[in-house]
Amino acid sequence: MKRVYLLSTHLLVLGLVSSSFVAESANDNETDMSALMSFKSFITGDPLRALSSWNSSHHHCEWQGVICGRRHPERVTALVLPAQQLSGHISLSLANLTFLKKLDLRQNRLIGSIPEDLGRLSRLKLLNLSLNSLHGRIPSSLSNCSNLEFLHLKDNSLQGTIPPSLTQYCRHLKFLSLKGNRLLGSIPESLGNLTNAVTIDLSHNTVSGSIPSSLGELQFLQFFYIIGNNVTGKIPHSIYNISSMINLELGDNKLEGILPPEIFNGFSNLKKLYLWGNYFKGQIPVSLSNCSSLAHIDLQFNNFTGPLPSSIGKLKSLYWLAVNSNQLEANKPRDWGFIDSMTNCTNLQLFDISNNRLRGVIPNTIANFSASIYYLRVSANPISGSIPKGIAALTNLTTLGIDQTFLGGIIPKEFGRLQNLQLLSLSNNMMVGEVPATLALAVFDISNNNLVGAIPKEIISLPSLSIGINFSHNHLNGSLPLEIGFLKNIETIDLSNNKLSGEIPTTIDGCQILRNLYIGRNMMSGTIPSTLRNMRGLQVLDLSRNSFSGEVPQFMTRMALQLLNISFNNFEGQLPSEGVFMNLSTVDIRGNPKLCGGAPEIHLRKCSLDTPTHRHIPRSILVTLLSIAGAFLCLISMMLCFLSHRHSLRRLQRRKHAITVMTPQHMNISYHDLLKATSGFSSENVIGMGGFGVVYKGVMAVEGLSTSVAVKVINLEQRGASRSFLSECETLRSVRHRNLIKVLSCCSSIDQRGNEFKALVFEYMPNGSLEEWLHPKESMDQQPFESLGITQRLNIAIDVAEALDYLHEHGPGPVVHCDLKPSNILLDNEMIAHVRFWISEIFDSTRDHDLSIHDKHGWNQGFDWLHSSRVRIWE
Repeated sequence: MKRVYLLSTHLLVLGLVSSSFVAESANDNETDMSALMSFKSFITGDPLRALSSWNSSHHHCEWQGVICGRRHPERVTALVLPAQQLSGHISLSLANLTFLKKLDLRQNRLIGSIPEDLGRLSRLKLLNLSLNSLHGRIPSSLSNCSNLEFLHLKDNSLQGTIPPSLTQYCRHLKFLSLKGNRLLGSIPESLGNLTNAVTIDLSHNTVSGSIPSSLGELQFLQFFYIIGNNVTGKIPHSIYNISSMINLELGDNKLEGILPPEIFNGFSNLKKLYLWGNYFKGQIPVSLSNCSSLAHIDLQFNNFTGPLPSSIGKLKSLYWLAVNSNQLEANKPRDWGFIDSMTNCTNLQLFDISNNRLRGVIPNTIANFSASIYYLRVSANPISGSIPKGIAALTNLTTLGIDQTFLGGIIPKEFGRLQNLQLLSLSNNMMVGEVPATLALAVFDISNNNLVGAIPKEIISLPSLSIGINFSHNHLNGSLPLEIGFLKNIETIDLSNNKLSGEIPTTIDGCQILRNLYIGRNMMSGTIPSTLRNMRGLQVLDLSRNSFSGEVPQFMTRMALQLLNISFNNFEGQLPSEGVFMNLSTVDIRGNPKLCGGAPEIHLRKCSLDTPTHRHIPRSILVTLLSIAGAFLCLISMMLCFLSHRHSLRRLQRRKHAITVMTPQHMNISYHDLLKATSGFSSENVIGMGGFGVVYKGVMAVEGLSTSVAVKVINLEQRGASRSFLSECETLRSVRHRNLIKVLSCCSSIDQRGNEFKALVFEYMPNGSLEEWLHPKESMDQQPFESLGITQRLNIAIDVAEALDYLHEHGPGPVVHCDLKPSNILLDNEMIAHVRFWISEIFDSTRDHDLSIHDKHGWNQGFDWLHSSRVRIWE
């Protein structure tokens, strides 16, 4: 009996335990599912339908982005939904996922603050909320996540200070990224508690104070970034002993002091050293050569003095050396020893020592630099002598700057061997002789020298000249070659202040993309050619101080001119009164006493019947012409009305300001510029996605004005993306038309983590796409689009036809748009249509070459040039 009783008791207990376990499991299952459903309820936008599977017909462990554990198969251990364009807030209920180890919601459109309740996730190892639009403070409760190893909060709008408790208690933290926010205050001294830290990125905030000396305790630290803050003081000596350091990036701060001679003795693994944009002074330590792995050195925009150490040549891995804009000196021949030593740097591709105090002669051994070097600048130094001919051996050069020096002599004809050269600047020197006819490049600046002779036909007809030429302020003579019409893709021509004679060639209209033409202060004559009417993109025309004559053509009122200078010539007759001629801020007509009429603001004398405008046309002929015109008036009245309305739509209301002579029209833009323009590449600014990247709306300064732009960031992880970027740069460089989306610039650089970064910057079209006008969506947040009138539809159709006609018949090569549709036709403020295209295939292309322009922020930018005979364009 007793045995039966004990057995019954055991069965009862076992039943109660089993029931309790089943109930607990059911409760846990319900808790996790409820937390996930709460998360979904806070999501207000899901355009990619990432949460479409989140319903009762599927177990919650089968939902997209949800991962459950092995030991506890009902419990959620990871929620991973990156780059899904999810918008909305982060639900507090995620804190109920108590088994959660990984929460990855990066690159979405989430707003609001980070919930304090996430601090309850004691098992959490990874939290990634980067690339959203979160604001508010970083929750101090995250310090309770004692197992946290990876914390990614970069590129949001987080404010306040860095919680000291976060760096005090999360001692397992290996990766901390807070860059691209609005954090302020000082760097916590408790940072030294993160003894397992490998990466700390605080760049691009407004952090101030000094670098804590406790940082030297982090013996596993490999990557430390504080670029773009307000950090002051000196670099702590304790940092010098972190032998594990690979990237030390302290640029664009307010650091100061002299670097100790022994500073680089302990950095045996250092590969990148960025100290640019600070207040460091004294000599560059010789111990720099002990960092045998160094590949990138950027010390520009500081106050370093003395010679550049010749021991720099010991750095066999050196790829990038930028020491421009300092006070480095070379007063004796031995001070140029760094040139000889750097011939050992066989991987060198960029060297910029411009804007220093180097004197004397450039050693001929510069010709022994790495054959792979593509960017070389020694500009703005008091250098004398002549240009070493041996530079012509550096055949991969795309950018060569030797301007603003005291160099004399001639331009070496051997430079004709630099077939990859895209930008050559020799301006503001004392060079003599003639211009070699063997050069081939995209930008050619030899202004402010003493060059003589005629402009070589071979130069003026180079199809590779696509940005500009500046031959101004020399002693060039002869006439302007007819071959100038071959420059179909050039944007700026400056031939002013020379001794050129003859007339403007009628072939000038071959320069289809030309925006700025300066030929003032020469000895040219003749009339304004009628073919000028075909140059609809011309914005600045300077014909001043020549001997031009005849009447000012009426067709110039219909051009896109913003500035016109025809002063001090021999023009006569009635001055037009519309377009650029409407006021004195856009036209200069001084020194033409025979002009009359014009707009009242110009204050010219009235034209009489005996003025040259009427004297040579008999009244009888005028009456006959008017009668003939009247006979056809009925037939063409509708067309005239249409053209008149089209003209009024296209009249641009732009700011009237001077345009700097010979400034390349593509802006120099750094990664930092794009980061700020797009609010840290905020997901709220995403306006589209193409085959190889995401397009963001941004706001930046263009020609002195705050202007909206579209920034296409290339996804370099996508196969073929780099090739697509190279193709886009080349095609958008050479294919330009007023009805094609205009490329403002591109950026081929590295981001703040040292990763490759490529982006294109386009005009922003505020009126959206034709698709949105033809088929407006009622669910759109903005006001509904108005209906398009028949005139607007005709205008848009003509705009598209003109773009396609240019691509097919008048571009640098045949171009076929393979995805023409309303969504690829964008409209500007004036409802003028611009055809959009991305590049995905390019045929018959030769090797690619980088043209890089170094800006204050130390990033590599510019265009990657290719030559293509045929291009296919896709969305």
